[in-house]
Amino acid sequence: MQPFRDTQGTAMADLETFRTEAAAWLDANAPLEIRGLELDPDTGGGWGGRRATFDPPQLKDWLDRCAEKGWTAPQWPREYGGGGLSGAEARVLDQERKRLQLPEPLVGFGLTMIGPVLLQFGTEEQRQEHLTKIVRGEIRWCQGYSEPDSGSDLASLQTRAVRDGDEFVVNGTKVWTSYGDLSDWIFALVRTNPDVKKQEGISFLLIDMQTPGVAVRPIQLISGKSPFCETRFDDVRVPVANVIGEIDGGWTVAKALLGHERAMIADLFGAPRGGSRKAGSSLVNLAREYLDVPDDAPLSDAVLRDKIAASEMDTRAFHLTIQRSRDAAKAGHQPGPESSIFKVYATEANKRRCELAVELAGPRGLGWEGPGFEADELARTRAWLRSRGNSIEGGTSEIQLNIIAKRVLGLPD
Repeated sequence: MQPFRDTQGTAMADLETFRTEAAAWLDANAPLEIRGLELDPDTGGGWGGRRATFDPPQLKDWLDRCAEKGWTAPQWPREYGGGGLSGAEARVLDQERKRLQLPEPLVGFGLTMIGPVLLQFGTEEQRQEHLTKIVRGEIRWCQGYSEPDSGSDLASLQTRAVRDGDEFVVNGTKVWTSYGDLSDWIFALVRTNPDVKKQEGISFLLIDMQTPGVAVRPIQLISGKSPFCETRFDDVRVPVANVIGEIDGGWTVAKALLGHERAMIADLFGAPRGGSRKAGSSLVNLAREYLDVPDDAPLSDAVLRDKIAASEMDTRAFHLTIQRSRDAAKAGHQPGPESSIFKVYATEANKRRCELAVELAGPRGLGWEGPGFEADELARTRAWLRSRGNSIEGGTSEIQLNIIAKRVLGLPD
């Protein structure tokens, strides 16, 4: 069957045929053991990589089957291992997967960030080298942007890459490297020219984490987990061929990737759909459980009713807005400044949702560890603490508001 193309005049019957075929394939190929399974974003088997673990082990079968079909990256070109689907087909596939309560076969920064950048800026050799490995879940990627002394001024980064023949010698430190201790490769911004305007002397470099001189140290967060890391480079030698785009032209690549990152964060925190988002799921059910309200009775607390209703409306309106944006996008469209709007709204909504979930639990929402609390109660409290960082990661809300003011609304400096 030829891939459905979402163009004017195409019969919707073609898309319904695809839906039927996709549902049948998913039902036939998804192991029974993974149905209804929600993966923890920190420990789940969906990240892939050289050190991946799969619990239950059938998650590996699910990954391999979807990768062979190209459905770990449904919209990527077939020549790089993707499914070659249109946007409409990909949405149908996602709908059918969710209907069958199947976890995503693969997640991670390879799919959401560096992969799209390679498709846009990479050479054919770079695409052939990296994209199929991403699709198969063979390599796990992390991001090397932030630095200890740069803060929100990303362009002030000081990690140096000095050219020595066909290699760069990299020295410096990156911080808040999500899952750096579990990753195989890192895409990093490095300073290759210190004598020009700061944005003009940056290159975008791919580095194998197994290269001598790379050291990673996890950083414990207020939630008790350590998904963020400090990554140090001490005379790390990296081939010049690993530069994406032009040498000293990495700022353009970096901004494009940030658009993908912010869109990913918006999707991650925009709705309670498992993992860290479980803390805010089924707010009505949480209220009924902890306030002992029967299913056929309204909540007596009008303030809580308003908060829950507002959260539900925020979530639904947000996803409808994202869907309209995606439907209106032309083929090949790259995320623009509108991704900052999505990022701000989603992270702030997630913070409010997590806080409301803890509020509904009352004293049961104060647990940190030890007896007397259910596992999901402890997870809910820690997720609320973790959510405080949502407005920092991926660009602070203050920076996003500046981008919106200048590049979306066109306001003067």
